[in-house]
Amino acid sequence: MTTTTARPGATAPAPPAARTLTAGQARRIAIAAQGLDLARPRAVTMGHVQRLLDRIGLLQIDSVNVLARAHLLPVFSRLGPYDVALLDRASGVAPRRMVESWAHVASYIPVTTHPLLHWRREAYRRDGREFDERYPGLLAAVQELVAEHGPVTAGRLHEALGHDRGPKEHWGWNWTPAKRAIEHLWRVGDVVVAHRTSQFERAYDLAERTLPEVALAPPPPKDEATRELVRIAARAHGVGTVGCLADYFRLRIDATTRAVDELVDEGALEPVRIAGWERPAYLHAEARVPRRTRARALLAPFDPLVFERRRLLAMWGMHYRIGIYTPPAERVHGYYVLPFLLGEHLVARVDLKADRQAGLLRVRSVHAETGDDAPGLPRTGAGAWPGRADVVGELAAELGQTARWLGLSGVVVDPDAGGDLPTELARATEST
Repeated sequence: MTTTTARPGATAPAPPAARTLTAGQARRIAIAAQGLDLARPRAVTMGHVQRLLDRIGLLQIDSVNVLARAHLLPVFSRLGPYDVALLDRASGVAPRRMVESWAHVASYIPVTTHPLLHWRREAYRRDGREFDERYPGLLAAVQELVAEHGPVTAGRLHEALGHDRGPKEHWGWNWTPAKRAIEHLWRVGDVVVAHRTSQFERAYDLAERTLPEVALAPPPPKDEATRELVRIAARAHGVGTVGCLADYFRLRIDATTRAVDELVDEGALEPVRIAGWERPAYLHAEARVPRRTRARALLAPFDPLVFERRRLLAMWGMHYRIGIYTPPAERVHGYYVLPFLLGEHLVARVDLKADRQAGLLRVRSVHAETGDDAPGLPRTGAGAWPGRADVVGELAAELGQTARWLGLSGVVVDPDAGGDLPTELARATEST
């Protein structure tokens, strides 16, 4: 074998050009990375939940309950009908499998990820020093009450400290000083959420009394922790840009870029190009590249597949805004709107409400998508855009399964439902 040694000053060989993925490959990789293409189990176990959490890395939390709590819906989208008590156990009963943390935003994360966010909690600690100046001794008093009486809700703390809500200062939450104190203690990690009450209130307790040893392990240095968070994000994306990967745990772009470079050198990520994208992307080394997918799912507004809206637009051509923060007169598609995934495409969006008093899943609007803004959409052959009748039939079937999971007796399309599919969907739901 002949060995060639570069002469001093010689130009180094150019690195190999990044391979190009088609837009369809990128969509299918992303769907597979999120586990949305897998067959749903007949009976969902804690093992299924654990593997899902390990795969996607987090479940975003939101208090809106017009359909179901935000963290419950991505699990249903991937596993189908399941007992939501599994998530209560996973987050509130030993052996605890997940814990609340400020991750993407407020999220459930695996307990093993908790040490990786220590640096963020310490940043909050520095930022919160002015709290003690405004409310001297309050943080210590609240922590003492938690130590003595925990798990304890903010309401119990209000009563114990005699705090009134007072006048509302702005449109957001009207928090008492006690609530502000306990939230600060949670953000810095001095207390954790032991469980949620039936009213979805947080019950706080000391971290050392609540979390398993793995969650209390000595934290790695910030750079190492950031690299591991980017690794988790890359696995959950399958393929994505630096911006996509940074958004998953709300990391700085510069820190994410350094972590991506290290993961490329390690062989965990491969630089690639995606047809139609201007920004470079990175493929996870273990990402599957399915030739086709039979995915079918309603995706909550806070689902990890769709919560980075720029990526959603680039990959699926869907300009998506949640309606709950938009004045009624300015809403285009409704209040609580879920994109509908069929195959590798987002083919419709539907505004849903669980009418628990009537026992019905209400469709308030349903709009068909055309995919005109997405690059490289095949109109024939594998991965082709499904026909209108297929969209309606599959959506009706998914709505029926959703209603049964929620304990509702059926699906009804409101007589005044908006969009361009309500008449066809009403007929389809009546026959399912």
